[in-house]
Amino acid sequence: MGKKHGSQRTAIIDIGSNSIRLVVYQGPVRVPAILFNEKVMAGLGKELSTTGAIGQEAMDLAVRGLQRFHRLCLEMEVDNIKSFATAAVRDASNGKALLKAARAIGYDVQVLQGEEEAELAALGVISGIPQARGIVGDLGGGSLELALIDDGEVLERFSFPLGVLRVADLRAKGQDKLKRQVRKMLKKTGWEKQAQGLPFYLVGGSWRSLARLDMFDSQYPLPVIHNYEMEPRRAQRLVSRLAQLNRDKLKNVPGLSSSRIPTLKDAAWLLSMLVRYLGSSRMVVSAYGVREGLLFQNISKQEAARDPLLLGTEDAGAAQSRFPANSKLLGKWISEIFSDDPAEWSRIRQAACNLGDVAWRANPNFRAERGLEIGLHGNWVGISGPEREMLGQALYTSFGGGTRVFPGGGKLADEAATQRAISWGLAMRLGQRLSGGTRNPLEQTHIRKIGKKLELTIRSDLIHLYGDAVAKRHGHLANMLGLEPLMTTD
Repeated sequence: MGKKHGSQRTAIIDIGSNSIRLVVYQGPVRVPAILFNEKVMAGLGKELSTTGAIGQEAMDLAVRGLQRFHRLCLEMEVDNIKSFATAAVRDASNGKALLKAARAIGYDVQVLQGEEEAELAALGVISGIPQARGIVGDLGGGSLELALIDDGEVLERFSFPLGVLRVADLRAKGQDKLKRQVRKMLKKTGWEKQAQGLPFYLVGGSWRSLARLDMFDSQYPLPVIHNYEMEPRRAQRLVSRLAQLNRDKLKNVPGLSSSRIPTLKDAAWLLSMLVRYLGSSRMVVSAYGVREGLLFQNISKQEAARDPLLLGTEDAGAAQSRFPANSKLLGKWISEIFSDDPAEWSRIRQAACNLGDVAWRANPNFRAERGLEIGLHGNWVGISGPEREMLGQALYTSFGGGTRVFPGGGKLADEAATQRAISWGLAMRLGQRLSGGTRNPLEQTHIRKIGKKLELTIRSDLIHLYGDAVAKRHGHLANMLGLEPLMTTD
């Protein structure tokens, strides 16, 4: 597999208590794209509570998985392999045996201590949800990490031997046993008052699987898990739902890994207790965790401060555009028309413009659908569900979807936001037709609102660019904004 010049690939091997995962990243260091992702459900921590050791079957499965992953990294021409292990290897009496086997394969495994794991999970959340403020909970197979975050900083962090594989043993002794353990654990944090009313951020495969079930139950219109929000009462609701559902019914939940089903009830019980005792205002799911925190930890403060949504869409747009420099310029060209947009809308508008040429290769009859798919379901972070609908709607309109709401749209974004996104799409459509996707015409023309007119000013030597198709799109945008189109020259 050949690489483009200067394109670095980093692989992270995450040796967890429940699963071992390989993720290969490529792209901007702030928001690298996932090139490959695979896990092995080795269950290293499954026998810890009874034997204190990693079982032989789990050990063998782990070694085979690590051998496969290392070979894949070689085939993918990975530049840098980072590997770390968490609670199971940290606590098991034979954890060193697995580390020795990993070294023989070619890994230099870092064994994370509990608070290090909590720190990295929290940094992962900050990386993917820059405005996050609250408690981060990372539920693994062998341990639970908690961290308090605010203003991009990790303030406090704790680690407890209460992973999802250990919850079952406590529950088997009665729910009161688990309740006492959770209360004792939270008392150590000293957060009884400090945490009240703060969001609780969910990290880890078991909790993400619970969110998948909640999305299915609530008929959430997007399949994207990152930044999905739930009210605290939904945690107890999930406990009740799981008591009613058998394995076959759970297998029908979209996106729910069958390998996670055995741990769902235990994960739900623990979550319901945590959010109740912490007094959480809401639960927010993060697709980013320890792996992304490890990447985020190693970048400069300047790079860390960059908006992940704008950076990600800019990179994706440049890779798929006919004339890469134009997409970013398009945002500047239409910005004056929408100068009254609030800041949170302005960044979504710019993200749409960054992606303003991504569907040109599609069949003309399906460009609107291609743009919608990229905006709505793209692997973006730093964006909420309603904002995804705005992004998808702008691209849908820009690529020919007209002024109608995209099929199935308008369920998360309100009417005002949806109509604004349609206006962005019409403005982008005008700019793309005027310029042919090139840079110079956008630099030499100017569009603005003057009174009841939408004035498009064109340099006199470029007047022939204002053809019938451009005039038509100018009129569509003006009409959407309740204005009259006006073309002038300078």
